[in-house]
Amino acid sequence: MSSTVRFPSSDRRLVYTSSQAARYLGVSLATIRRWTDAGHVSCYRTPGGQRRFAREQLDVFVSSMYRDSRDESHHNGDANELGESADAA
Repeated sequence: MSSTVRFPSSDRRLVYTSSQAARYLGVSLATIRRWTDAGHVSCYRTPGGQRRFAREQLDVFVSSMYRDSRDESHHNGDANELGESADAA
C-alpha cells in the first residue's frame, strides 16, 4: 500500500477522527465509513456518536489487508501453475 498517506513521524496522535483516519489510510471519508459499518475497521463511538479510531487498530487493518492480498496472489499463482501443468499434460 505505497499510496497510503502517512502523518509525520513526529505526530504522536493515538486517536483519529473519521477524516483523519481516512487520510491516514489514503481513502475517502465515505470509504472509511463503509468499512467501519461493515466491520472491516474497528472504531469506537463517542457519547455524541462520532467515530474514533486508534492508530494501532488502523495499522492492524493495513497489515491484514497487505497480508490478505499477498495470500490471495500466492494462492492465485498456485492455481495458475496447476492450470498450466494440467494443460501441458
